[in-house]
Amino acid sequence: MKTPTLGNPQNTIEILQKYNFNFQKKFGQNFLIDEHVLDKIIRAAEITKDDYVLEIGPGIGTMTQYLACAAREVTAVEIDRALIPILEDTLKEYDNVSIINEDILKVDIAALAKEKNGGRPIKVVANLPYYITTPIIMGLFESHVPLESITVMVQKEVADRMQVGPGTKDYGALSLAVQYYAEPYIVANVPPNCFMPRPAVGSAVIRLTRHQKPPVEVMDEKLMFRLIRASFNQRRKTLANGLKNSGELNLSKEVITAAIEKLGKGSSVRGEALDLEEFARLTNIIKEEMEHEV
Repeated sequence: MKTPTLGNPQNTIEILQKYNFNFQKKFGQNFLIDEHVLDKIIRAAEITKDDYVLEIGPGIGTMTQYLACAAREVTAVEIDRALIPILEDTLKEYDNVSIINEDILKVDIAALAKEKNGGRPIKVVANLPYYITTPIIMGLFESHVPLESITVMVQKEVADRMQVGPGTKDYGALSLAVQYYAEPYIVANVPPNCFMPRPAVGSAVIRLTRHQKPPVEVMDEKLMFRLIRASFNQRRKTLANGLKNSGELNLSKEVITAAIEKLGKGSSVRGEALDLEEFARLTNIIKEEMEHEV
């Protein structure tokens, strides 16, 4: 199999010029041009010859070449039609890669995992456009696709947000959601000069290793995430007010007050002070209160 060539900036420029490619701002395109970072991603994702890998947003195929050399099979999903002929060119030497021209949010990933990997857990690797990072990651977790890990390049502040705990300014609904489904680990910080064109912000590679089972027991997962979103929608408000003012919860003031009391928290507590285990307990208390009301 051909050695990857696209980690070299000169080769990237040549391909882009050959196809007269114009970067699309709407797709948030920033192509990696640093071989060390590419090696780090492959190592962090722990890709082996047994693995089926789903790559989201392959761009011109830079990381895809590295993945193809390391994995058994790779499916690369690219939304930009203009990149398809380039991918067909840069990946023509790699017979274990298939390309899908589609929006990843519309792809039936569970069906793909079943077809390509017999339903066994897959590994996802991506250099994600920053504007769509959260919907993609949460979509993968919430749809209960069989996943072993997600190793992604994201905006540095988003990576920080995924791994922090209560009481920090970056802590929020994303932190709790990611930590409910996976163990986050920041692999490397990546400066803007590792990309073409250079993004305005720093990036980070983060690996999310899927929990075998969630770290907390909760009676109603969907209700817990509705409570979490309501708690952080208005950060300055107390937890009680945040839950009362939420349009999607429809909980009585009595149920909310009683639940926070049972949790052992004062009425002035804010949502950002609660950890995942406390949100799970609060959910279970509210669920029981609601069942008693019926």
